[in-house]
Order: sequence, then C-alpha cells, then structure tokens
Amino acid sequence: MRGVRNTILASFFLGWAPVLGKLAYAHGVTPYTLAAIRTLVAVSLLWGGYLLFWRKWMRITWHTLLGCIAVGVVNGIGSLLYYSGLSLLDASRASFLNTLYMLWVVLFLTASGEPVHWLTLVRLGLAMVGVYLLTGTGQGTPNWLGVMLMVASAATYGWHLVLGQWVLADVPSRTATLYILTAMAGTVGVARAVQATPVEIIPLAGWGAIAALGLTTALSRILMFAGLKSLGGIEASLVSLLELLVSLVLAFLLLGDRLTVLQWAGGAVLVTGILLGNVRRRGTGTRVNLYSEAGSESGRRM
Repeated sequence: MRGVRNTILASFFLGWAPVLGKLAYAHGVTPYTLAAIRTLVAVSLLWGGYLLFWRKWMRITWHTLLGCIAVGVVNGIGSLLYYSGLSLLDASRASFLNTLYMLWVVLFLTASGEPVHWLTLVRLGLAMVGVYLLTGTGQGTPNWLGVMLMVASAATYGWHLVLGQWVLADVPSRTATLYILTAMAGTVGVARAVQATPVEIIPLAGWGAIAALGLTTALSRILMFAGLKSLGGIEASLVSLLELLVSLVLAFLLLGDRLTVLQWAGGAVLVTGILLGNVRRRGTGTRVNLYSEAGSESGRRM
C-alpha cells in the first residue's frame, strides 16, 4: 500500500509537467532553458533537503553511482525530447502520446530475452491506431516533428524505468533519486550550454512556472523511485496512468485544451492497449512481474 500511495502521489506531481511547461512557454521560455533550469531547481531542493535531513542516504558506492549516472543521462535526454515536443503540441495530445512509454517497456524487455506473446502484438497494433486517431483526426494538421519527439521521449522514459529498476535492486530509492536527478541536471545543463546562446529574458510569471515545475519534479522523482522499488515496474507504470488524468483535467481547466470525439477515442484505444499488458499475467493465475523479474536478473548481471 505504501508503494501504491507513493506512485499515486508521484503521478499527481508528474501530471503538472505539460501544463506548467505550456505556461512557461507562454512567457517566452524556450524548451532547453526550461528543461535545464527546472532540473537545476529540483536538484538544489534535493541537495538542500538531504544535507539537512537525509545525510545518511547520501552514501553510495562507485558501482551503484555509475548506474545512477546512466539512468540520469537517459532521463535527461528524454527530458530534452519531451519539452521540445511539448513546445510543438497541445498539452492534451502530448500527454496521451507520452503514455506510450509502457509499450516501450514491453519492447525493451522483449529485446532483453522475454518471449514475444501474441498479446504484445495486439497492444502494439492498438497503440498505432490510437496514435493515428490522436494525431490525424484533430483540428488542423498536427506538428509531426512534435509527435516524433514525444514518441522518442516516451521511448527514453521507458528505458530509464528499466534501468532504474535494475539500479534499485542494489541501492535505496532515496539515494538513487539524489544521484539520478543530479546526473539528469548535468545532462540537460550541458545541452543548454552547447547552444551557446544567452538565456532569454524571463518575466516573473515565467520564473514562477519554472519554480513550480522544479518543485513538482523533485517531489515526483522521490515518490516515483520509492514506488518503483516497492511495486515493480509494471504495477508502478499502471498506477502511473493517473498522471494522464491529472494532465488532461489541468489542461482543460487552465489551458482551455479541447479534443475531438475521435481524439478521445484514440486516447481510449491507446490506454486500452497499455492496460492489456496485465491481462496475460492475471489470466495465468500467477502474479508475474516481467519488469521486476527481468530487472532483478539483469541487476544481478550488472
């Protein structure tokens, strides 16, 4: 129950990301600046909190530190893809496309040696139908670069969850969170510096959106990795679908986003394909967690 609670709370904070991102864009913030500064804010909050209250969780071995850095780098790249895609799409459509990460988790586990089940092919087919309805039936022509960036972001997020499960087999979640987010901040910070352009002038309202996004990032990562360690990947990912609901409600209330009937149908098809991932395991009468089992085995190999 603690794992479920942590994952639900993480989903609530993660659901604010597209809405706060759009609010920051409305005040002239660019995607790379947003990704870099919000992660810096989150890391600063974490290091301050750990130094004051959680110093015992700062100890880490070199072996596990390298694993955390790998997860953070992947998550950092995904963050750049996500906020670049978000700048080209409405928040609702971006949120639906982001749920593809669960299908990427299945693909990555299959590539690591899990046999391909017929239900996996059905889920991939439903995902393609859902993505088509979301992107091809809305008002106006969708920005296909934004769609591709969001799909790529979902892939990196899924891979970061798989790597995170492996790392959490050897390190406490609180310790992992600190160093994963620090590596993530370094990755997006370098990407922003490589642009070699001055930071744009950001009004006070823009800074408010960035600060809020940094706070929700810090809280969501602490809760997400705690839930991931307690529940295992598939169960945690299923509970995390609440993030989509939070994003849609906030986009409706704060941004005025509206979807067509066919787009809502596409979102329903997409979510159905994701939820079908648990049917096979429940149908066998055993509680099998492909994600955690594969992760634990791979963690031992690491």
